[in-house]
Amino acid sequence: MSDTTTRRIAAAAVLGVALIAAMVSFIHIEHLAVTHGQTVLAAWLLPVSIDGTVLAASMVMLQAARSGIRTPWLARVMLGLAVTATLAANVAYGWPAGPWWSLLSGWPAMAFIGCAEMALGMVRRTVRKSATDATRKTSASTPAGAARKASGSAARKTGTRASGTGLDAATRKATEAAQQGQPVPSARALARDHHIGRDKAGEIRAAVLAGANGNGGRPGQLTST
Repeated sequence: MSDTTTRRIAAAAVLGVALIAAMVSFIHIEHLAVTHGQTVLAAWLLPVSIDGTVLAASMVMLQAARSGIRTPWLARVMLGLAVTATLAANVAYGWPAGPWWSLLSGWPAMAFIGCAEMALGMVRRTVRKSATDATRKTSASTPAGAARKASGSAARKTGTRASGTGLDAATRKATEAAQQGQPVPSARALARDHHIGRDKAGEIRAAVLAGANGNGGRPGQLTST
């Protein structure tokens, strides 16, 4: 099963449970309001105002998570107040039948809150993963990132570590030249000056040139191999 399918099934399950829990909570609060002297219209609007506030605050928090910004404090406060109100109303609905029925009556409110938090957590993790992937792609597109990638590839081919070797020195030299707008040393010069293979030097130089050209570099300033 693919990750996309798993996410869709999880989202459908969360939304389904939240919808059922919201409907049961509505019935509990509406009946509680009618039996305590509220008019029919007020009895219908009361659960809408309570559970609607839970939904509205959750949507604000969801949008904040998608945008990668901090959740507004008012959304958290209103969510807490609405959660307290809906939980209290649902527990009060089952109270005449005893403590156990009170807990059972309060379950829809807890189920709705839990499903909303799970949905928000999924969105937050997705946003963080997307931001991390974007940062990695941006880093790899720069001359330094491309050179490091080529250096690491060359090191893996030879079974050596790039850190502390001539590969790192050659990478720094070529990258600094590209960033300063100077001609990038030829593969022959990199290989000779840093005691690395000609093939490795060529890979590093090609990566630096590609990164420089992709980021506004002037190919005319770059020397040929």
